[in-house]
Amino acid sequence: MAIVRWLLLPFTILYSLIIWLRNKLYDLGIFSSQQFKVNSIVIGNLAIGGAGKSPLVQYLIQHFKGQYKLATLSRGYGRKTKGFRLVNLSDTATEVGDEPLQFKKNYPDITVAVDENRAEGIQMLQKEHQLILLDDAFQHRKITPTCAILLFDYPSLLSPILLLPTGNFRDTFDQTKRADIILITKCPDHIPAADRETIIKKLRKQQPSAGIYFSSIQYLGPIAIQGLQEAPQLRNFHILLLTGIANPKPLYAFLSSEKLNYQKLTFPDHHNFSQQDYQKIAAAYAAIPAANKLILCTEKDAQRLDLSQLSGIPIAYIPIASKIENEAAFLENIQRFLPY
Repeated sequence: MAIVRWLLLPFTILYSLIIWLRNKLYDLGIFSSQQFKVNSIVIGNLAIGGAGKSPLVQYLIQHFKGQYKLATLSRGYGRKTKGFRLVNLSDTATEVGDEPLQFKKNYPDITVAVDENRAEGIQMLQKEHQLILLDDAFQHRKITPTCAILLFDYPSLLSPILLLPTGNFRDTFDQTKRADIILITKCPDHIPAADRETIIKKLRKQQPSAGIYFSSIQYLGPIAIQGLQEAPQLRNFHILLLTGIANPKPLYAFLSSEKLNYQKLTFPDHHNFSQQDYQKIAAAYAAIPAANKLILCTEKDAQRLDLSQLSGIPIAYIPIASKIENEAAFLENIQRFLPY
């Protein structure tokens, strides 16, 4: 696979030129960007998926929901609807997207909306809200947010940075200059001093003034959603791990570190499960010879599962949270961008 991606280098060069030109046209003011009166925080990344945007959105919801009339606005990736839509608890992931549905279920008292056109979405929300969290909107240069938080997962900054299709970056690294705050995610528990210095130096070449912070994933206790009377003790089960996310490797590492007995069944990010998929999942579960067994998935995957298709099978999901170094300083830095 790596060799094939290097063979695509000419397409990477062409893609890089297109992205560079687009950004230059915005920088020169030829393409216009709109700033709104309502406070807005963009949470985004330069690479494709898997940087930990959703856990950070939930972290910010938890922090700000008591201070502001709050809304989140997402594209609603994978939904089959179009345009602006408010997310309701009765919605499905095919109607609103898995991540917005997750936000609504975890925080039913706030406004959660989807719109592929973020500028139009803000216009719909701004009169009734004081702060809008824009999930995965760093590339949406038609809007100028009050604060832009740019995420990089830790391994990506210790590897060569290449654009698609050879690499995993969808935007040029020099766009780091537009970030107000930079958060390095998915860090190990102990960050070697040399790695920390390498990362900071690399970022400072593009953005000399933004606050740089480091964070890690915190896996929380599993939540039972079918066929279990209480939260399962995972060490007592043989696990069929079902994932349809961009980067499941940190979850694999966590389960392995806990010495849990599991086997993997992987699907693409935001995958909408078909009837054939459910048959494959059920067959993989049935093939496990252990008496005590269950399906474990991520919280995002749980939004897309039709439990009726897996009737009688115990299922749980494992939530995650962001654990941020120098948390007080991180939050204070965000707050100083918000005028009220």
